[in-house]
Amino acid sequence: MTLAATGAILPAMRRWRTRRAIVVPASPLQEVRMRKWSLVLSLAALLAPAWAAAQDMPAGIRGEMIASIKDAGGKLEELSTAIPDGKYTWKPSKDVRSTGQVFLHVVQMNYLLPSFFGVQPPMSKDELIKLDSQTMEPAKIRQMLTESYGWAEKAIADTPDSELETQVEFFGMKMSKRAAMLVLTSHSHEHLGQSIAYARANNIVPPWTAREQAAKKKKDDEKKAAEKSGK
Repeated sequence: MTLAATGAILPAMRRWRTRRAIVVPASPLQEVRMRKWSLVLSLAALLAPAWAAAQDMPAGIRGEMIASIKDAGGKLEELSTAIPDGKYTWKPSKDVRSTGQVFLHVVQMNYLLPSFFGVQPPMSKDELIKLDSQTMEPAKIRQMLTESYGWAEKAIADTPDSELETQVEFFGMKMSKRAAMLVLTSHSHEHLGQSIAYARANNIVPPWTAREQAAKKKKDDEKKAAEKSGK
């Protein structure tokens, strides 16, 4: 089912339900069924963009790695927006990276690691090596973070399966291009965990956790209201 088709069905469903309500009151069972169908169609409309994106990804392990890096990268980007500008220079101790520098380190590796499987970065290696020791405006860091994920995902997508077992030099070691891609993917998850810890230390709840908590509270409140009205 396409998004356009879903968009056309939803208004029709609403009109159909309205006409039924006027002519014949729906039974409880019919109402439950209609609500279920409405929920299914609403979910289909919401998920259609994600399905389209998934269809654009390569099949097999490259698609799986892109999905993994999208997950970690999307959360890092969201977290970078949730953290106030004033907290970008915060660090848990003086000898570690600040919040902003952790994000810049992710940018650094999103550009540097693909160079090991043949994708040259848009910045020189000298610039990249110095990147995570700098202090920048938070808005610039957020922009660079988003751009670097687009680059990393494309680097994986553009490397054909036939080259995945090709051996490359990786910081003095020999490994396949596939293994280098796995390092790129796992690196984002590593620093997502670090960034969550930094945020929590500053009483910032990760946005996806906040949404889960809000949804749970709404569900609990609705349950309590239903129980109260039934008494």
